[in-house]
Amino acid sequence: MQSIYALHQKSSDDIEKEEKFLLHSIDSIQDLYLIMVSCLIEIRKKEVIFLETSSKKHLATTEEKNPNQKFANNAVLLLLEDSATVRSAIAKRKINNWELNDDYILILLHEIKQSSLYAKYMMNKKSSFEEDKDFVIDMFTELIAPNDKLYEYLEDHKLTWVDDIPLVNTQILKQLKQVTDTQDFRVTKLYKDDEDKEFVSLLFKKTVLNEIDLAKEYIDKTPNWDAERIAEIDTIILKMAICEFLKFPSIPVKVTINEYLEIAKEYSTPKSSLFINGILDNLVKEFQHENKIQKTGRGLIQN
Repeated sequence: MQSIYALHQKSSDDIEKEEKFLLHSIDSIQDLYLIMVSCLIEIRKKEVIFLETSSKKHLATTEEKNPNQKFANNAVLLLLEDSATVRSAIAKRKINNWELNDDYILILLHEIKQSSLYAKYMMNKKSSFEEDKDFVIDMFTELIAPNDKLYEYLEDHKLTWVDDIPLVNTQILKQLKQVTDTQDFRVTKLYKDDEDKEFVSLLFKKTVLNEIDLAKEYIDKTPNWDAERIAEIDTIILKMAICEFLKFPSIPVKVTINEYLEIAKEYSTPKSSLFINGILDNLVKEFQHENKIQKTGRGLIQN
């Protein structure tokens, strides 16, 4: 949707250039994912360095010489650090953000150690995998993901990540909740399979190359709306949805409608989702009556 909007704003017909940018921006989500995972790893490493440095001070206190290492020995953080797939992916994609900007890690570590969440966790000298897991989940949810300075850094690093940060954080949180002490933490794939990746380009190109014909499908279905006054994002959403109805037989109609209503709620005007829902509902009835919607396989699922 954003790529089609960008083409309109530039008054450009260079579809290949915009498609390359689209695929590149999606690919960079993997970097964001690894940056956030490595953030957890680096926080633990900084704590280890802090404890070692404190214990070697000339006038180290008894507590500094024999520190509480519960956080440094957190089983889930160690699991992340020891994950072969995480190490391999970080090395392959050359993720070194926190080596170059470790001040953000120090800020996060400071805020974590100042929190009541940390204080409560450290009070219990005994450790269990489940307690370590619960703490990391809460730490990530309450202290890391919503951190303003971290968000600003990520936004400055790559503007396209603004929309991707919630997606990535949700995926990491999902994985943290599923992690066990007997299973390696595995890096999430960007695409489910080759068909999944191909869908990105196909939807983009089929919508752009058929915009005039797709617009004809809804233009007479908006008697109470001046076509010139319909928000541009709404017209793009309608075209993409109609494109899925007519040109993607494996996508269920309900899935298409639900997805684009969510996009409208996120990116368009307050009334857009109601407007779009009304148009799409009427179009589906018309298309089905005219036998224009041909769904196969998974596309036949009704709910």
